[in-house]
Parts: sequence; C-alpha cells; structure tokens
Amino acid sequence: MPTTNGTAKHVLVWDQPGAEQKAPKKKGWYGTRHFVTMMLFFGMANAYTMRTNMSVAIVAMVNHTALPKLPTVVTDECEDNKLYNETLQEKHKDGPYLWTTTEQGYILSAFFYGYCITQIPCGILAKKYGALRFLAGGMMLNSLFGFLVPISATFGTIPLIVVRFIQGLGEGPVVPCSHAMLAKWIPPNERSRMAAIVYAGAQFGTVISMPLSGVLSDLEIFGGWPSIFYFFGALSAIWSIFFYFTVYEDPDSHPSIDPDERKHIINTVWGAAGVTSPPVPWTSIAKSLPFWAILIAHIGQNYGYETLMTELPTFMKQVLRFNIKENGFLSALPYLAMWGFSVSSSWVADYLISHERMSHTKVRKIAQGIGHFGPAIALVAASYTGCNPALTVAILTIGVGLNGGIYSGFKVNHLDISPRFAGILMSFTNFTANMAGLLAPIVAGYIIYGRPTQAAWREVFFVASAVYLVCNTFYLVFATGKRQNWDDPSADQPPSTPKPEHTVESSH
Repeated sequence: MPTTNGTAKHVLVWDQPGAEQKAPKKKGWYGTRHFVTMMLFFGMANAYTMRTNMSVAIVAMVNHTALPKLPTVVTDECEDNKLYNETLQEKHKDGPYLWTTTEQGYILSAFFYGYCITQIPCGILAKKYGALRFLAGGMMLNSLFGFLVPISATFGTIPLIVVRFIQGLGEGPVVPCSHAMLAKWIPPNERSRMAAIVYAGAQFGTVISMPLSGVLSDLEIFGGWPSIFYFFGALSAIWSIFFYFTVYEDPDSHPSIDPDERKHIINTVWGAAGVTSPPVPWTSIAKSLPFWAILIAHIGQNYGYETLMTELPTFMKQVLRFNIKENGFLSALPYLAMWGFSVSSSWVADYLISHERMSHTKVRKIAQGIGHFGPAIALVAASYTGCNPALTVAILTIGVGLNGGIYSGFKVNHLDISPRFAGILMSFTNFTANMAGLLAPIVAGYIIYGRPTQAAWREVFFVASAVYLVCNTFYLVFATGKRQNWDDPSADQPPSTPKPEHTVESSH
C-alpha cells in the first residue's frame, strides 16, 4: 500500500521565490500522473453527485401544492407560456413531506456545515500523514450515510439534517486532499489543465447527478426519489475502494511508476514527496495579501455557485414551471457548459504560460475576471427575462459556463504562491468559502418564503451577483502568480545529522 511522507532520493530543482515559473520540457504524453489525475477527477465527480443530488431530490420529496403562501402573492406568473402548458400534460406528483422553504434551506445547507468542519483538520493532517487515506476514507463515510437519507427523512427533518451533516463531514477532505496530491504529482507547466481536469469533475458530477436524479425520481419501478441516494451512494463507495488500492501518495512511493517519469516529476515539483517538511509559516500566511486575494475570491465563488447549485432546480419549478425530468436536465445545462469551458480554457492558459506569452499572474487574473464577471452579469440579466424560460436558461448557461475560468484563476493559484503548503492553504480558503456558501440556500429560503415570485428570485440573484463583483475586484487588485518568500526552500533549516555509529557492513 502507499506510504506517506518518505525520505527523498532525488535532487530537486527549486525556483526562486518571487519569480515566475519557467516551464520545463514535458515528459511523456501519458503516465502515472495522468492516471492519478483521472482518479481524482472521478473522485471529485462522485463528491459532487453526493452533494447535488439532494437539490433535485428535494423537489420530488416536498408537497409543493400544500406549502403555505401569502394570500396576496401570485404564483402563476408564467402559467400562460407554452412550456408550462406542455408541462401540465404530465401529471405532477407531489412528495410526502411538507417542508417550508426555510426548512428546505436548512436541509440543503446541513451538508455544508459538516463539510466545513473537516476542511482545516484534514488539510493539516494530510500534510503530516498523507492525503490518500483521508480522501478515500472520507468518501466512504459520505457514501455509507448517503444510503441512510431516505430512512432518516421518514423520522423528520432533524434526523435528515444530522445524516446530511455527517455526509458533509466525510466530503470535507476531498478538496484539500486533492490539492495536496496535485502538488505532489503534477509539474508546474501542467498545473492549469490538470487541476482544471480534476476540478471539472465537479461539473461532470453535477451534469450527471441533476438529470439522472430527475429521471430516477420519476421512475416508480426503481422506487422513485429514494433510488437517487442508493444509486449514487453505491457508485461513490466503489470509487473509494478502487482509489485506495490503485493510487499512491506520491511518485516516490509508487512501486511501478516509470523511473524517468518519477525523476521528471520530482525534479520539477517544489518540495513534493516529503523532501523537506518545514513548519507551516502561519504568521507569514496570515499577512500575505496574495493569500487573502485567493480566499476572498473563493468566498465569492462559493456563495454564487451554491446559490445556483442548490436553488436553480427550485427556481425552475416555482417560476419557470418545469416538471421534475425537465428540471433535472435543464438545471444541468449550465454546468455542462462550465465543464467544457473550464477544460478548454485551461489548455489555453497552460499554452500561454509554457510558451511564455504571458506570466502566471496575468493568466490567473484574466481567467479569474472571466470566471466571475461572466456569471455576475448573467444573474442580473436572467432576473429580467420574465416568462421566457428558453432565454433564461440560455443566459444562465452562458454565465455559469464562463464561471469555468476560475479553474485557471484562483482555484489553482494556491499551487503558484506556495506549492509545499498548497493543501493547507486550500483547506483554509475552502473552509471559509463554504462557511459563506452555506448561507446561500438559507438566504434564498428567507427571501422567497411565502412569495416564490420573479421579484423575490430577482433579489436572490442580485445578492449573488454583488458578491461575485466585490470578491473578484479584490482578487484582481491583490493576486499574483509568483511564489512567495515564506515558501522558500533555500531558507529551510537543514535537518540535524545524527552522530555516526560504528556498524558492520552487510555482505549484500
């Protein structure tokens, strides 16, 4: 089985802190690092299916007809459009649970409370003990409790919230541990596209989860909405086992990696494979504006993204009047666009960097600007489309698609400024961002409580748009792609050399 941080057997080539990275010559078109990337991609996809399936399932679980409404609120604003009338031809079946929009907000956000709690501890422990075990074990915990969602719902909202909270605890290690493994396995000039591929698993998982959840919830032969949690729970458990037995912590501990690939990775990745393990420079990190730029951008991303991911199916049900199958497929369209743009733009980003057309800093800021200004504008525009569902979905698809630029922006920026502490930095930014993100469904629930109208949803979208704009502006001012002085390997204290002992040489 994989080992954790071992002793280095290779000489490393260090870049100078404060300097832009020079792209070394590539080694091989496919190797073990690509297999690791593929497995991390599927892990991220599984994580997001477990995270987003509740967003579609809750539409089928709730009795929307019996929900309380304010007497003066008109909830059939889009009743006359063609798509709405076609939807009425399929008889909609309300779910068994009478949960208000506020209660639904707490159910949807419970996952993120647990998800936040394990971020920082797992980021720190992964640096000391290795990321692989935390990643595989956390996803297995997430999977097992996913099976308990249907039965817990029958006992009330509190048991369901507890189960979703524990699922969040299990998924907490996914992002910081994936970042830590990318830092060990991926050379600098491949980081934009490899990281984009891994994190594009989030969109891939969402694209698979939302429409398939809609189909499963509508198929009585498989038991309706409970089958959503059984199906995705089984897939996630299978991945956890396969990942644990096929992936290794770092190139140095892999028993069958090509020696040339091992040498190439270790000679180009700064401080990976446990070559040195200096203490974490907490004070310097806390004073670092580039780190704060990443953290603020991450906050903006999660608030806006969680608003759409958790609330878009409900918006399409309440305002655009799509049935559950249409809801799942159309809710997934924006994330399909985001998946495609994130991967394609990452190749462009790496090309610009490796051919020295632009610095890391310029590439990160341009990608980030597209990634946040795009959805900010789209959210405002979509709130004024009225009862035109095709136009609304088209605008949101374009806006969320452009959001894919963040995977060549702040999302990979941790690896630029501090490759050795990237996992820890990600655990802090992801924790803080998810604390902000878990507010999104709660805020939306309070805004639309008793008045699921276009005007109320316009307020929800305006809040998310404003968060995008403010956070992205801060990033563009203070971000950098340069390695920071507080992650300078040349400043590390050399390990103390033990006093030599008299030993008898082995005959082997």
